[in-house]
Amino acid sequence: MAAPSPHTQQKLLLCSVKLLLAREELAAGLQLTSLSQEALQLEVRAREEDADVTVTDADGVCVFKCLVNRDTEYCRVGKQSVLITLGYNSALLQFKSQAAENKVKWPVSPCNNSWIQRQKYNGLVKKQLAGTFFYMLEYNTFSNALQRCCSQKKYSVFSQRTEEASAAQYFQVVLDVGCGSGILSFFAVQAGARKVYAVEASSVAKYAELLVRSNNLSDKITVLFGKIEEISLPESVDVVISEPMGYMLFNERMLESYLHSRKWLKSNGMMFPTYSDFHLAPFSDEQLYMEHYSRANFWYQESFYGVNLSSLHNAAVDEYFQQPVVDTFDVRILMAKTVKYTINFLEAVEEDLHRVEIPFVFQMIQSGLIHGLAFWFDVAFIGSLVTVWLSTAPTEHPTHWYQVRCLLQTPLFAKEGETLSGKVLFVANTRQSYDIQIVAMVDQTGCKSGNILDLKNPIFRYA
Repeated sequence: MAAPSPHTQQKLLLCSVKLLLAREELAAGLQLTSLSQEALQLEVRAREEDADVTVTDADGVCVFKCLVNRDTEYCRVGKQSVLITLGYNSALLQFKSQAAENKVKWPVSPCNNSWIQRQKYNGLVKKQLAGTFFYMLEYNTFSNALQRCCSQKKYSVFSQRTEEASAAQYFQVVLDVGCGSGILSFFAVQAGARKVYAVEASSVAKYAELLVRSNNLSDKITVLFGKIEEISLPESVDVVISEPMGYMLFNERMLESYLHSRKWLKSNGMMFPTYSDFHLAPFSDEQLYMEHYSRANFWYQESFYGVNLSSLHNAAVDEYFQQPVVDTFDVRILMAKTVKYTINFLEAVEEDLHRVEIPFVFQMIQSGLIHGLAFWFDVAFIGSLVTVWLSTAPTEHPTHWYQVRCLLQTPLFAKEGETLSGKVLFVANTRQSYDIQIVAMVDQTGCKSGNILDLKNPIFRYA
């Protein structure tokens, strides 16, 4: 008899777990089912490329079963739990100890970034669905940056580690602003925090509390339901952490709440992120411009079931051009070096973000039509000995923030060596976003163009 193929050889692992099932219904929200308070039996039959996962109760009845492989989405939660996501279903497996969890060799890719991007393309993973476990997955890139900060063996932006002093000596009390699922709070505890106050204004706060309890961290993490402007803390904090950035950095106006949280920060405290560099540059993209313009072709019709629509064509064009474009692009379309605008979160005040004016002068490095301005941002985490950067630049690995491009109503022609000057003005509105005004002129010819855009209403376009 022939020897079995190595692909069919199996390794069997048995251990006790607790299980929480979650089913995401797009219309109805998240439905949670706790199958039992008693320990269940987890059986993992691992092969080279995949594994059968089965959970049974004390009577041997199967309560959960799935096949996992390298395309399966999973995320570690705390030190002894794993969240497995299959379509619209999730299973949170809580092991008795970290050692028990470490025994399981999952044939999957943690927080699969390609899946996150694919879901973002499909419009499924949005911050408005924050009442789900997908919330923690959307911010995978940011979380990885914080993990990197707190997992370095020699240095950490969270603390100055030495052989004699641990992170806990410097990283005592932490405030997590807009904590969502609380994943950054878990990272803070892993970095040595004695106490974390996790503040969340949305209904996802109850799920953060659930994760805290299920990971036996109620003594270290306190979830506070409410706005940072309204809640009260029993003590000042050493560090404020948050993920306050939206599209084009400013969208959602979370930065103002982040700055407001500084009232709880000790005089020598730290903020992660610490500051942000906001970049803009002119670009040339005829295909994007014509694609945007052609979206209004429907309104060219002079006999749509007997109705002449053409009088609305210009209004339709204006409407479409008010939409910023969220996507990625090849850096070769940029026509000049970037202009940088820096916001220091340790010094800026909320009022600074109500009206942000960024003047610019670009010197063209190539000749061609300027179709608009491209925007992206970097954030810095400045620690005691090292600075860690998270970048959304087009030259870096894509994040869920992508880049944002704003088209001019009329393209401008500029030659190599000529200058393009003007300003970008962000005016905060009551819709948790900004109205954007762009004015640009080629100085040598006097030709001008501009646009007014609604950051709250972008168009998502992915290559």
